[in-house]
Amino acid sequence: MKKGEILEGMIEQVDFPNKGIIDIEGTRVIVKNGAPGQKVRFSVNKVRSNKCEGRLLEVLEKAPGEQEPRCPHFPDCGGCTYQNLPYEQQLQMKEEQIRRLLDSVCKEYEFEGIKASPEQYGYRNKMEFSFGDEYKDGPLALGMHKRGSFYDIITASSCQIVDEDFRKILQETLAFAGESGLTFYHKLSHQGYFRHLLLRKGKKSGEILVDLITSSQSDGKIDLSRWAERLQALPLSGKLAGILHTVNDSVADVVKNDGTEILYGQDYFYEELLGLKFKISPFSFFQTNSLGAEVLYETARSYIGDTKDKVIFDLYSGTGTIAQVLAPVANHVTGVEIVEEAVEAARVNADLNGLSNCDFIAGDVLKVLDSLTERPDLIVLDPPRDGIHPKALEKIIRYGVDRMVYISCKPTSLVRDLEVLQANGYRVERVCAVDLFPGTVHVETVCLLSRNK
Repeated sequence: MKKGEILEGMIEQVDFPNKGIIDIEGTRVIVKNGAPGQKVRFSVNKVRSNKCEGRLLEVLEKAPGEQEPRCPHFPDCGGCTYQNLPYEQQLQMKEEQIRRLLDSVCKEYEFEGIKASPEQYGYRNKMEFSFGDEYKDGPLALGMHKRGSFYDIITASSCQIVDEDFRKILQETLAFAGESGLTFYHKLSHQGYFRHLLLRKGKKSGEILVDLITSSQSDGKIDLSRWAERLQALPLSGKLAGILHTVNDSVADVVKNDGTEILYGQDYFYEELLGLKFKISPFSFFQTNSLGAEVLYETARSYIGDTKDKVIFDLYSGTGTIAQVLAPVANHVTGVEIVEEAVEAARVNADLNGLSNCDFIAGDVLKVLDSLTERPDLIVLDPPRDGIHPKALEKIIRYGVDRMVYISCKPTSLVRDLEVLQANGYRVERVCAVDLFPGTVHVETVCLLSRNK
């Protein structure tokens, strides 16, 4: 097998997150973004002694049961990977991926399969769309990155994982931007005005927050109050809570807040989860699938079990959702989160829900644990995608709690940390996957660990 060679093969399975496995005369080839059972043509772009990597060129034969995707942007848009598979097949594939990963590090445990998202389409309560062009020097676009491209943007005017209000606001904003005569912000030259459109909506409350993110390079040539008026005139099913303008002059391609102006309403909205109310600002963390998050946190709560009179540490606590779900019958809950804005939101939300036995500390878990004087009875872990810092994990283990619940948004990071936990006296008891992201490669996993006696 040589680099640049064009080959054909059948995808036998897909490993997390999207690694299709093809056997070519005993050589394992990884081809991303395919589905199990597809026959594909691919070009070899990496050759190693025990495995190779290829780039998908064409699907020659569809997978059994494969369907026409509802979204017209699929597969060119990089937002979704599996809309061409019936939802039951998506769930089965994700369940098998997690089971293979767990079996590689765990000997005996109860695997409870995967729980579906209550909604397959229109489930996202937050989207961050990018301005750009669909091809070099093409017309202005607003949407998602084209699959495999750092620059090209596909206008996601028919995106199926958001609701109709998001699509209407996107189209009106793109029309206004096109009429303004100003360009999008170019990543290489760092010149231009329009950067991102951030949309958030409460699934339960119906409240919508809109934030246009631009550079400061307008030279007074645009009146954003006219844009806000146009949005207010749209026939939306939800209610506009706020329309904002955020300036971001960072050269990095991330949404950074260098100052926000309120053009209409307020700079927050409310959402409800499991009977609790949450105040959410433009950049604060909140699970992007509200109904799916309820399934996730109900699962975590059932794994945690009895919390009566317990001291609980909620590490990597975000806006404190889990802490507040557990607090009503606990003795005390301490949340630790590195993002200060999320911590401030957690404190506000705890007050909003009348919870006085929650404390939230801003800082790195690795450092904050050294300053805590309380000793927990149980620990909840919900780290970012990369998992837990090895030195932080050592400190967590030293508490010697009888039970831990680990919520993971990246199962490969989870199994790495499980190896360490099992080597230090913990056993994996129960595991359940929860699909918060239909149509995509992502999946959540909830794991209960108990200390060996």
